Amino acid sequence: MKKDSNKSELRNIYDSVMLPNYSPADFIPDRALGSRLWDKDNKEYIDFGGGIAVNSLGHSNPTLVSALNEQSKKFWHISNYLTNQPAIELAKKMTDLTFAENVFFSNSGSEANEAAIKIARKYHSSRNNPRNEIVSFKNSFHGRSILNISLGNSEMHRSGFEPLMPGIKQGEFNDISKLKELISDQTAAVIVEPVQGEAGVYEASKDFMAELREMTQKKGVLLIIDEVQSGVGRMGVIYGYMNYDIEPDIVTSAKGLGGGIPIGATLTTKNIGECMQPGTHGSTFGGNPIACAVANEVIRIVSDSNFLKNVLEKEKLFIELLSELKTKGIFSDIRSSGLWIGCDLVDKNANDVLDQAYSEGLIMVSAGSSCLRLAPALNIPNEDIEKGVALMKKILMG
Repeated sequence: MKKDSNKSELRNIYDSVMLPNYSPADFIPDRALGSRLWDKDNKEYIDFGGGIAVNSLGHSNPTLVSALNEQSKKFWHISNYLTNQPAIELAKKMTDLTFAENVFFSNSGSEANEAAIKIARKYHSSRNNPRNEIVSFKNSFHGRSILNISLGNSEMHRSGFEPLMPGIKQGEFNDISKLKELISDQTAAVIVEPVQGEAGVYEASKDFMAELREMTQKKGVLLIIDEVQSGVGRMGVIYGYMNYDIEPDIVTSAKGLGGGIPIGATLTTKNIGECMQPGTHGSTFGGNPIACAVANEVIRIVSDSNFLKNVLEKEKLFIELLSELKTKGIFSDIRSSGLWIGCDLVDKNANDVLDQAYSEGLIMVSAGSSCLRLAPALNIPNEDIEKGVALMKKILMG
């Protein structure tokens, strides 16, 4: 069977059996290594999407493959009636590197955020001061569960899924003047992203985060920082909150934490975490030994100061190379936060550009219809950055 006919047959099966909530590219990946991918026709692609900020150390990273293989020969799953060494070691690493003292493992960012909200409400309830109000911010994205689409305000994500969760108030991101009216005596927690990635890579200002931390502390409100996308080196630090000289009460993590293996984590202090006694929450697959073994290696590598310095150096290279597209009027703005870049298109549709990019051998993602988003592997070679940006210029200026 010819490769092309095999690809067409696979795509026909996909269209027949899969729920139509995705609209994937028409090529089908066959293998990948580092920041390059090959499809069923052996066509090569530069990967600037990184699985949407997930493949933090690239595809098929040999260190991660070794960790996965080693643990897979021991045991895959045991349930949380038992614990396991990879989970214990990962929790220890994460608490040593952050403000946190307690960790809960799950399988995704949505689950990590669900756990964070439950912890916040349980914390207040356990102190005989029940509060059920949660404050989030417009244009945020926290996941696709009913709770998480309630926290966000995307009409597309919400439409048809009502009624949504009650007890949620939304404020304006980076607007300090409205915080006082948002946070009340009934507020259990405020959840905020240090960078609104799905909105187009918009950073929280230092003044906003400082004021938010001060106000939540004064009112006894827990501050949850959603670092599902921003964490694990993406912003050039282990977790993005570290750029703001504040300590949160809860941090959520996922995506890049597993380097491509599904894992989520909710981090908090012992004082807050003690409210979650046996039976209050759980996850069948949370703390999976294979996922934790891989995440251990991701954290070990990414936490190195030289590695993080290189992330920021690669950000500079990207911005330098992309600047011509802004000068030529192709982009109206370029925003970055480490290796997380948003490029606003002037007169092109982002989805059309993605399709053109696929044909030229480049993978990117979008944020809405007018913004290209880049979230490549944190260790992407400079050669691949240069080649990928050259392809962008060919597509957008050709």
